Amino acid sequence: MSGSAFNAFKSRVPVAWSPKLYITLVRGLPGTRKLHRRTLEAMRLRRCHRTVEHRTTPSLLGMLTQVKRLVVVETEEMYNARKQADEQRRALRPPLVVSHAPPPKPAAAAPEGASQ
Repeated sequence: MSGSAFNAFKSRVPVAWSPKLYITLVRGLPGTRKLHRRTLEAMRLRRCHRTVEHRTTPSLLGMLTQVKRLVVVETEEMYNARKQADEQRRALRPPLVVSHAPPPKPAAAAPEGASQ
């Protein structure tokens, strides 16, 4: 199977090969060709900024080349890393404690050579 067209295409894919691909629609549908809208509908992408998970197949890769300017493709590792970064960014942070009391004044030290 090393000489198949799928493996030849797979070698030209810019992202690392993965059994699952996460596809996100990042551009709007108005103004696109009807063929592209039907391709996105076949991939279950109906709204902007929605992500779907698909198995990597030759037919899916062909659909992706057709609508590549409308979507973002991520491997499983890339998707998990992005989700983890989003969770860390949205995580609760410890509250800031603001003290409005004046700072304590240091004790006045007498100079060593002076006597009183």
